[in-house]
Amino acid sequence: MHFTLRNVLIPRQTSVSANRGSWLLGISLTCVLFGLNMVRGADPEEGSPSDSTQPMSDSSAEQIPSPEANRPKESLYATIAAREEELWQAALDIWKWAEPGYHETRSSQRLQGLLHDAGFKVSAGIAEIPTAFVAEFGSGEPVIALLGEFDALPGLAQDAVPYRSTETPDAYGHACGHHLFGVASAGAAIAIAEEIKAGRIQGTIRYYGCPAEEGGAAKAFMVLAGAFQGCDVVLHWHPSNRNAAGARSSLARIAVRFQFKGAPAHAAGAPEEGRSALDAVALTNHAAELLREHIPDSARIHYVITNGGQAPNIVPETAEVYYYVRHFDADVVKRLYDRLLLCAKAGALATETELVVDYEGGIVNLLPNLALSEVIEKNLKQLNDLKYTEEEQLFAVKLQESLLKQEPISDIREVYDLSGIVGPGSTDVGDVSWNVPTAGFNTACWVPGTPAHSWQATACGGTSIARKGMHLAMKTLVASAWDLYQNPELIAAAKREFKERTARQSYQTLMQPDQKPALDYRQLPADSMH
Repeated sequence: MHFTLRNVLIPRQTSVSANRGSWLLGISLTCVLFGLNMVRGADPEEGSPSDSTQPMSDSSAEQIPSPEANRPKESLYATIAAREEELWQAALDIWKWAEPGYHETRSSQRLQGLLHDAGFKVSAGIAEIPTAFVAEFGSGEPVIALLGEFDALPGLAQDAVPYRSTETPDAYGHACGHHLFGVASAGAAIAIAEEIKAGRIQGTIRYYGCPAEEGGAAKAFMVLAGAFQGCDVVLHWHPSNRNAAGARSSLARIAVRFQFKGAPAHAAGAPEEGRSALDAVALTNHAAELLREHIPDSARIHYVITNGGQAPNIVPETAEVYYYVRHFDADVVKRLYDRLLLCAKAGALATETELVVDYEGGIVNLLPNLALSEVIEKNLKQLNDLKYTEEEQLFAVKLQESLLKQEPISDIREVYDLSGIVGPGSTDVGDVSWNVPTAGFNTACWVPGTPAHSWQATACGGTSIARKGMHLAMKTLVASAWDLYQNPELIAAAKREFKERTARQSYQTLMQPDQKPALDYRQLPADSMH
């Protein structure tokens, strides 16, 4: 079941393929009906299409560049091919390091080094974030930006084998493929810089090194710091289990930690003297469960208890619960957060404990841009040449034995159309998209059916399967950037569309005034601390 989107009309100048014209006249920021065919995956930029999402039909073939049209791009592809071994090694290094958000010191330095050695001017410490940076090459307009990410996820360390292998279950792993994301975008930026050097491209290429996408919302802080000023368009991509593109949106999200402080006592000898912080967490969670009955079906509330006490014979003096609140409308997220806060206050009141609210901030939904998405779709469909070797097929079949649902290996040959989809996850790319025309895509870096944020995704990330998906992403990025550099009207159309969308509803951050990045929201593994 699909849903109808509304809010702004697509400018008449924007090209619309006939098979999608019905919904494109009303693509929106707000859903009238929230569809059940949401994109599976943790984030919209990484999720795989749902079963009802169909591959792009051949009816759009007339829009795909011919081989002759692609010949000017061959030098871009040649640069990528010449550097592929170096770039893959960089991706493997970052995969092995698997550093948490805001602690990606080696990963950030590795990427900065690649770009610096290629002649880029690198500026680090953007938005008071040590691992955030911007690298720039060229001069003048247009200014095209590529996003890169490189943070890992807790508890998902894994070797590059098709079975669960880790002996350190709490260790970090690249279960969202950000090691591929960061390096592929850097490789594409370097290839574009070579064309600028050769005089075949006029303008500027920027690379944004963006840490802590997984809950840290670094891009939102970079936006507020003015880091994206002067950009004409922004392109991004994300690893997935399928190839996909299209003008799509995502869920806005607020993250908050409720910390409770009570009074310790012997749980058996003097329970009346204790005030349990864990009871406050339990009441908060129970109230949140009851709240679920009275929120929109499309909203999401989920939590983990990060501190529940140390021993059962001690009334817990401190406890903490960590919440995410999501919806495709940022205003709804704010209202739901206010109601969730009442649940936490009630928990503190009933248990005579003190509530401390650690508001980690929020990120807004993606603002689609059809004009840019169509450029990307055409190139991705033209360039997709993914094919598994016999060894890769054996790996895929073995890994699929661990999945609850298997998808056909042949899916890697398809390009799925996500136009009109609201993904069930969240990404801080959303904040960028409300400030600069932005569009992205996915390539198949994981075995079909592999969910994001799983050990299976980490496993795939260290194999040649991921390498091929990363290579396809680099080629798609440079081909799309080439089209934009060579056709100013494409950028103009993207800007017109962006202007009309934001005229109806402007950007409003979910961060509090003067809020700073929570640089310690993730903890370094014990063996990484100095």
